[in-house]
Amino acid sequence: MRRQQYTIRTLATQLSIMIAASATAAWAAASKPNVIIVLIDDQGYGDLSCHGNPIVQTPQIDRLHGQSIRLTDFHVAPMCTPTRSQLMTGRDAFHNGAMKVSSGRTMMRTGLTTMPERFADSGYRTGLFGKWHLGDVYPHRPQDRGFERAIWFPSSHIPSAPDYWENDYFDPHLRDEQGNIRQYPGYCSDVFFNEAMSWIKARNDRKEPFFAYIPLNAAHGPWWVPDKYREPYRQLPAHLASYYGMIANIDENMGRLDAMLNAEDLLENTILIFATDNGGTLGVDTFNAGMKGGKITLWEGGHRVPCFIRWPAGRLGKPRDIDELTHVQDLFPTLIDLCGIESPPDPQFDGISLVNLLRDKQEHLPDRMLVVQFSRMDHQQPIKGNAAVLWKKWRLVDDKQLYDVSADLKQENNIADQHPDIVEKMRAHYEKWWTDIEPRVNEFTRITIGSTEEPLTLLSAADWQDVFLDQQAQVRNALNRSGPWGLNVARDGEYTFELRRWAREADLPLSAPAPHWKGVDGEMPAGKALPIARAMLKVGDHTSTAEVTPDDKFIRFTLPLQAGNTRAQTWFFDADDRKLCGAYYVYVHTAAGASVPSPWP
Repeated sequence: MRRQQYTIRTLATQLSIMIAASATAAWAAASKPNVIIVLIDDQGYGDLSCHGNPIVQTPQIDRLHGQSIRLTDFHVAPMCTPTRSQLMTGRDAFHNGAMKVSSGRTMMRTGLTTMPERFADSGYRTGLFGKWHLGDVYPHRPQDRGFERAIWFPSSHIPSAPDYWENDYFDPHLRDEQGNIRQYPGYCSDVFFNEAMSWIKARNDRKEPFFAYIPLNAAHGPWWVPDKYREPYRQLPAHLASYYGMIANIDENMGRLDAMLNAEDLLENTILIFATDNGGTLGVDTFNAGMKGGKITLWEGGHRVPCFIRWPAGRLGKPRDIDELTHVQDLFPTLIDLCGIESPPDPQFDGISLVNLLRDKQEHLPDRMLVVQFSRMDHQQPIKGNAAVLWKKWRLVDDKQLYDVSADLKQENNIADQHPDIVEKMRAHYEKWWTDIEPRVNEFTRITIGSTEEPLTLLSAADWQDVFLDQQAQVRNALNRSGPWGLNVARDGEYTFELRRWAREADLPLSAPAPHWKGVDGEMPAGKALPIARAMLKVGDHTSTAEVTPDDKFIRFTLPLQAGNTRAQTWFFDADDRKLCGAYYVYVHTAAGASVPSPWP
């Protein structure tokens, strides 16, 4: 009897401990702020009605603006990939390696800790829904860099060269963290918000803190959008009406996101950050908030973007403007402090924490200079001096033009001759910065083939080193280009390289034209035929060639490779041995992995 009573008491004690532990864990989870970052593509500072745009209407984002701390001198890179890499690592793009939208320069160096990895290590669930643009294959996919859930598409836009063939903004084909490709019903921006909100609700049901990253492909071209969003702007040129329609759809989705956070009782303890990835595009000539330039320029309008931060329970004080010089690479160290998570070992952030500024514990940041530089599409390699140096309200552009944007936001008056001391100080900062990044600035990050994580790897033209080709329209036009891929061979073995001019799912002969494609709101012209007679593959010192018949849809080469680093390149030739183009699509697998199911048909 005593033994039975002891057992009952023991079980009761253990049960109470388990309940207490569970309650403690639930409290700890609940006490952690959730984080949502919404990053809009190609929408500029002036493309919001709260910033004075007289045409486009953004009432939901305007409401968020009114509830937030607004960083009014906030900067990014003038192009997609470098901004995203700086956000994910807290480091300059030239430090992290992802500095260009294609050409083998989109992938972050593998030794760097990323934001989702840090959140995951701190007990957060992590999810990405949208545009990654930091590498399409192992070990650079979102699931390789810290996201446990990922619904995404490759490269710069829908439909990019490595994207699903003839992908559309409507019912798009998207990838997940398992490597599957499937079709999702609905308009792309709606799909990404729907998937994100469904995932957030599931995390909330389980009392799990979450980090959700929603980087949209909108309002990047092509400007395809449901017609109802274009309707209020019909009086404008067609592309601009579509562009503003895409922004109107984004605005509506921001309202849906807020409604969900309210309904799930998540709004108070969720840090919501809204920003855009570079300066404006189609809307710049209509309204640019007084700035000069847009995307891919070093003028103020190319890299100053909106950034709103809202956290009602975070003791951030009243909504207000903060006009201190800030940068996208500040967000990672800031979120570490706001969320109370540990920094990565030896982080070496180029950004700084803004937590005391946000909590009104300091009026000004320490004196700082920032460098805005990216690897331009029209140059093979980064060019020293092709940068903007930012200091307070001074802007040194291309190493020789100085502007005071507090008095000359349009940057019309070069005053370098009037302030040689300022120019010299900013040049000295840039020289030190360049000296730091120069040893590795042309060091490409490699793609791994033959890994167990991705037995079948698609090498696409978008990753040709220092050769630009990342659009399906360029594939259709049969641009006469080819470049090398930098590879890491994961293991010794026989490797099969399947060379194609068209993607597998297109199912077309190498020499055939692609038919005209018409989607829901857009179309692409017929692709050009090519008189391909011979294919060549070069891997390291090994070269293979094969004749091509009119019915061949691909050419396969199998060769032994040893583990380690190498380079590969391909060419198609006509009957007179003239180079036509490289194989835009090369599917690589090891002989051991030949039977592994593929996401491609």
